[in-house]
Amino acid sequence: MKKVERINIIMRYINNRAHFTISEIMQEFNISRSTAIRDIREIEAMGMPLVAEVGRDGGYFVMNNSVLPTVRFTDNEIKALFIAFMATRNQQLPYLKSRQSLAEKLLGLISENQQEDLVLLNQILLFGGTNPNNPDLLDLSDLPHPMLEKLIQFLLLDSYLLISIKEEKVIKSYPIYLLHLYHEKGIWMIEGFDLEDEKRQIFPVDNLTNVKPYPTKKRLSKKKILEKLSKQEEVINLVLELGPNAIAQFKKYHPLKVSISYTNPYQTTAILKTFINVNNPEELTEITNWVLFLGGDIKVREVPEEVLEGLKERLCLFCP
Repeated sequence: MKKVERINIIMRYINNRAHFTISEIMQEFNISRSTAIRDIREIEAMGMPLVAEVGRDGGYFVMNNSVLPTVRFTDNEIKALFIAFMATRNQQLPYLKSRQSLAEKLLGLISENQQEDLVLLNQILLFGGTNPNNPDLLDLSDLPHPMLEKLIQFLLLDSYLLISIKEEKVIKSYPIYLLHLYHEKGIWMIEGFDLEDEKRQIFPVDNLTNVKPYPTKKRLSKKKILEKLSKQEEVINLVLELGPNAIAQFKKYHPLKVSISYTNPYQTTAILKTFINVNNPEELTEITNWVLFLGGDIKVREVPEEVLEGLKERLCLFCP
């Protein structure tokens, strides 16, 4: 661990404790006594008000009403923050209007040399949705749906919501317990438990017209909701092992309800488990075509007979 990183972590460690000793610092950070003493002296020089206690069991404590000094960033940490910030441009993220003030504050924390590095990175690196003729860090050209931030404000206070959804030319209201709010293939989706029909529902945020809290007296407890959902879980009937090429294809396109679990730290192998409704012709056709789209870098552990027949029919189209 580099010295700057270690000192930053030690400052946070100290700030969260009423009292500490040199021995504790040595043990916690696996450093020598002389290094621990030098680090403590440097932290004191940075302005953290430490008070030394003399005696056999003496140590240090932070003065009351003290404020943790400004955290220093390493060059690599600054670049990581900047690149992560660049990569989220034009992604329809909430609170996008705060990017300008956030960028100004971040840039105000670093040196001129570090700022020059970031300017160069901004000119060289391009991500999806970036205009190569104007790779501006503060680009606000792709704002999310205006209801998204309002929805987040409500769900931070309570997960029981009454949402209004525009369906064709009619607006319908649904009392839900919000399970997840997720971003998939450029679309924000609400996954909730319908408190009236008592089933899982998916709603696009783009169709959301209003949201408000749901009355307390009509609520179903979270425990009962999870119990009902577990009973309604569909039996998995499609299990695939994916290699690196199939994973790359999966990232290009996959049905909304399908997800994968990586099976090694390098994310080069994964397993896919899902339920296929073989009685729905549209879903059956979509999944059959999609399995072919994944390519040959897959191993089939389990597959419905109907999907298997569909795969054989399509492959026979290429037979002589």
